[in-house]
Amino acid sequence: MEQKTYIPRIQEIQRKWYLINAEGLTLGRLASRIATLLMGKHKSNYTPFFDTGDFVVVVNAEKIKVTGKKLEQKLYRHHTGYPGHLKEEKLVDLLARKPEAVVRRAVWGMLPHTRLGRRLIRKLKVYAGPQHPHQAQQPIPLTIEE
Repeated sequence: MEQKTYIPRIQEIQRKWYLINAEGLTLGRLASRIATLLMGKHKSNYTPFFDTGDFVVVVNAEKIKVTGKKLEQKLYRHHTGYPGHLKEEKLVDLLARKPEAVVRRAVWGMLPHTRLGRRLIRKLKVYAGPQHPHQAQQPIPLTIEE
């Protein structure tokens, strides 16, 4: 008698909303915890090829911290598609201009770069300040230990 692989049904998946205050948290450790929540790896019904994860709301993204000389040395690059148009921006500049993008890009690097990953990243809501429009979902405050 062979054993069958358990695959959760869509009706069985219960999605929660988590609220994370990023003030004073290290970027990489925060991003890996968020990626775990988005993928659903903290649940007993985790399936690698199925979206079983939860929603995550991150506030105070502008107050994250990084270690070492990353503020001055870390570069974010993207290519516009035109010849010679490789754009570079330092972490300190991106953090000042668009702090939500720093957290989102760190989390995206830890998710699968497939259709599933693109679906998972949509469940991440990042805000620079302490306010967010998701009070109706009653997010559960989550503390992350450093």
